[in-house]
Amino acid sequence: MDFLDYIIPILYALGMMVVFMTMCAYAVLAERKICSLIQGRVGPNRAKIPIISQIPIIGNILTRLGIFHPAADGLKFLFKEEITPKHVRLTYYYLAPIIALAPALTTMVVLPFGRYIDTNGLVQPVVLADIDVGILFILAVSSLGVYGIVLAGWASNSKYPFLGSIRSTAQMISYELAMGLSILPVFLWAAAPGSDYGLSLFGVVQSQKTLWLILWQPISALIFLVAIFAETNRLPFDMAESETDLVGGFHTEYGAFKFGMFFVAEYAHIIMGSALFVLLFLGGWHFLPGISDPWPAGFFGVICSTLWFLLKIFLMIFFFIWMRWSMPRFRYDHVMHLGWKILLPLAIVNFIFYIFVIALIDKISY
Repeated sequence: MDFLDYIIPILYALGMMVVFMTMCAYAVLAERKICSLIQGRVGPNRAKIPIISQIPIIGNILTRLGIFHPAADGLKFLFKEEITPKHVRLTYYYLAPIIALAPALTTMVVLPFGRYIDTNGLVQPVVLADIDVGILFILAVSSLGVYGIVLAGWASNSKYPFLGSIRSTAQMISYELAMGLSILPVFLWAAAPGSDYGLSLFGVVQSQKTLWLILWQPISALIFLVAIFAETNRLPFDMAESETDLVGGFHTEYGAFKFGMFFVAEYAHIIMGSALFVLLFLGGWHFLPGISDPWPAGFFGVICSTLWFLLKIFLMIFFFIWMRWSMPRFRYDHVMHLGWKILLPLAIVNFIFYIFVIALIDKISY
């Protein structure tokens, strides 16, 4: 193989990493700005970069929008004093933030975020690793994130972090069952007899060229959306942190850069969850239900499809933030009740219903 066959995928992966981490940083800024708007406050608008902020009009606008705050926050976490409590289990204490962040950075390699037309006129995905079982890879790897939270609580050797980690473990296990069952009808539809799409995420997106699956399978979409909130430990499901009764939860004993890694991991999982919801239920890079894609062929078409996909992700991130600052935290027993006694039975009934519907459609088609 040529040297470029090795170096190009590496550069491509590094480019994706830079874009992904930048999105995480500005998702934090979006959280703070939207929160301030909802609460009637000004929000972040003070951080400056000396040269850029001196540009007439533009510099002042960028400063007021808080564009430079992610850089300031990153430097703050990087240069704050690293304080390690004496009572922690040191190896696992340092390992936990890495394990929490790694799954989100790993799963992004199988996410198709655009399309291009090859020399044979076939539509192909823009993705780093196009595998047929991409959704299984994402579910398997992303579920490992719970180990980071469990290790953080246990290694802190403290009461409140340990309780937070136990809560999070029970919550994530509970909602993963409903999440898995909710997407089975999606892949039954995408891989129905006569379909050329298979079980890949690209195939699911291509099966939504004429009708988004959120319109065809709204119950599956609702269950999956609620499960994403629970899996990312976001309000109203932030049982792992719950400042009102657990101080700060699993990361109470963490500070500086280690806390920053947990912080970035949360937003990385939000972005991954949003991207997955867009791929499965909102048509991916396809334009609108019932309307053909206006994307032209060639490089410009790739850019257009990717930007449209990113716009949908940004809208989903806004929805995550909006819900956090609009809903109260659930009580823990209510969270468990919702997962085991409502969502799981509903997901099972929904799955059985679509088995019969899809089988009936296939019989009529043939």
